[in-house]
Amino acid sequence: MNTTEIEKRLDIALLASKKASEVLLRHFNNTKISQKDTSFNIVTEADLESEKVIIELIKKNFPQDSILAEESSKEIKLEERTWIVDPLDGTNNFAHGIPQFAVSIAFYLNGEAKLGVVYNPITNELFSAVENQGSKLNGKNIKVSQSKSLKTSIICTGFYYDRGSMMKNTLNSIEEFFTSEVHGIRRFGAASLDLCFVASGRLDGYYEFKLAPWDFGAGALILKEAGGMVSNCLGSSLKAEFSGIVASNNLIHEDMIAIVKKHQN
Repeated sequence: MNTTEIEKRLDIALLASKKASEVLLRHFNNTKISQKDTSFNIVTEADLESEKVIIELIKKNFPQDSILAEESSKEIKLEERTWIVDPLDGTNNFAHGIPQFAVSIAFYLNGEAKLGVVYNPITNELFSAVENQGSKLNGKNIKVSQSKSLKTSIICTGFYYDRGSMMKNTLNSIEEFFTSEVHGIRRFGAASLDLCFVASGRLDGYYEFKLAPWDFGAGALILKEAGGMVSNCLGSSLKAEFSGIVASNNLIHEDMIAIVKKHQN
C-alpha cells in the first residue's frame, strides 16, 4: 500500500474521531448505561452511537477494508486491511462524568499498525501517528521522557474487569513499584490516553495485565513513533490480541518488565 493510500485513511480516521466525539459530547453527563457480562463492565448509548458513526464513515470510503470494533465484533481476527476501533475508551469514566475518555482508531496492514488516532474531545487533544513519520499532539511533534530510572519516574497502571487474581497481582505489582521509589503511581482509566501520555512524556511508563487490541491499537503506534517501547508483560512482541502490556520511554523498560513479569499469571 502506497503513502497516498495511508494518508487517505489517516484523513478518514481524523474525521471519524471528530464526528464520533460530537456524539460523545452530546451524551456526556446524559447517557443510558447497560451492563455487559458484569455490573462493572458497562456499555453506554454513546459507545454504540459513536461506533456506528465511525463504521459508516470507514465503510463509505473503504468498503473493502475490514473493521474490528469493541461493541460489534464477535471475534478478534485481522484481515489484510483492518481498522481497529474503540468508539469510547474510558466508558466507566464517561458514565460517571469524569472527563478522561477518548475515541481510538487504528489501521493495520497485514497485522502491522500503519496509523493511529486518539482524541479526547473534552481537552481537545488529538494524538496521531503514521508509521515512520513520528507522533503528534494537535499537529506538533511529541517525544517520550528521558527518565533513566524508576526512582525518577511516574508510572501508570490499569485494572481489567477481573476482580480475582489479576486484581491482586496488579495491587502486588503496585506495591513493588512503590518500594522501587517511583515518584508515584497513577490510574486514569483510559488505556489509549495512558499510552499517549507516555508518548508525550507526561508519564514515563504504563502497564496493565490484560487489554483488548482496541484499547492499545492506536496508542501503541503513537508511543513507538514517539520513541517509546511497547511489549507484552514478559517483554515479547505485542500482538493485536488480548494481551498484557508494558509501555515505556524505552529507558526504563527492562526495569518495568523485571517487576511486572513476576506478578503475571
